[in-house]
Amino acid sequence: MRGFSSRKTVEEALQWVDQHCNALSSETIPLQDAQGRVLAVDISSDIDVPQFDRSMMDGFAVRAEDTNGASTYNSIRLTITDESLPGKPAIATVQSGDAVRIMTGAPMPDGANAVIPVEHTTLSDNQILVHDTVPERKHVGEVGEDVESGTTVFQTGRELRPQDIGVLSSIGKATVEVIRKPSVRLLITGSELVAAGQQPGSYQIADANGPMLSALITRDGGIPRHPGITQDNPEAIREQMQQPADILLVSGGSSVGQEDHAPVVLAEDGELAIHGIAMRPSSPTGMGLLGEKIVFLLPGNPVSCFCAYDFFAGRAIRQLTGKDVDWPYQRASRPLARKLVSKVGRTDYARVQVIDGKVHPLAISGASVLTSTTRADGFVVIPEDSEGYAEDSEVTVHYYG
Repeated sequence: MRGFSSRKTVEEALQWVDQHCNALSSETIPLQDAQGRVLAVDISSDIDVPQFDRSMMDGFAVRAEDTNGASTYNSIRLTITDESLPGKPAIATVQSGDAVRIMTGAPMPDGANAVIPVEHTTLSDNQILVHDTVPERKHVGEVGEDVESGTTVFQTGRELRPQDIGVLSSIGKATVEVIRKPSVRLLITGSELVAAGQQPGSYQIADANGPMLSALITRDGGIPRHPGITQDNPEAIREQMQQPADILLVSGGSSVGQEDHAPVVLAEDGELAIHGIAMRPSSPTGMGLLGEKIVFLLPGNPVSCFCAYDFFAGRAIRQLTGKDVDWPYQRASRPLARKLVSKVGRTDYARVQVIDGKVHPLAISGASVLTSTTRADGFVVIPEDSEGYAEDSEVTVHYYG
């Protein structure tokens, strides 16, 4: 296999990803582990929240009609007959002329229909002087005010946020059924590589792609499996490719050189659907199937690897988890400080800095210079039908998280 017979467009590659990625099966997990997970079923409430009328203020539960005409200059005297605390309701029923001391969140006593805040009263022994009129139901939280029994609280496909977990807990859910996380196996090849954390010797390189990809997989909702560096030979690569996973990411050995074995092995044992994409960097990217496993061939150069992951593999992982397929980056429109040149027929991924509100291009080439992504604030995508952008053109910046 020498040379790319043809290069697919980025759009064609994205279509292939979308055609082969559907949400995985579901699993039931503890509620405390549900942050960021995607619901596999609708969730309805079996209870009202709250299940009782409650005070929304510290003060006194009263009959609203007993406060009619009360003001700073015309105080009305009421007698304190009981106390209502959270979890410990009052026993007494509020009669005309009565008041029950009440705390925020405490149950409303029978007979009361409003709460007068403590700051609108003056305490006098076992009585209060009321200095304000309150209408009926004032400062009272009602049954089902937050959630009504029988309502659908969240629908299938919702990615759960911390406040969602709070709501689920409030309706008594201890577990939730969510789409399971995909297992993503890393196959990092390169005879020149040493494991992350080791000091490279002469003519050696420490593995940057493995830890970087593991972090990206985790960000997108997958479970990374990184068994270490794989020897650069067909037998070792074939053995690792056969290991169980939902997605396999091969980093290195993905092009068409003498030591690029992964595409050959995938073509022999499975399906090499795409190999070579009209983009810069990341043009040697490939993808295909090995049984039910989706395989992405990512370039070994770190920036190319990062870019190819973001365009294709990350999208696939997010689809399998039921998440939004779009990039998880904030974006904004900003003017270019100087022109950004591209070539028609190729999609370019330009790393940029934003200085004083203007976009300064850093690099399109330099696929091995990973620090270009750490110096950059984000990136700009130049589509294949464009020769680039002139100075002062508005471009969309995708900000690295």
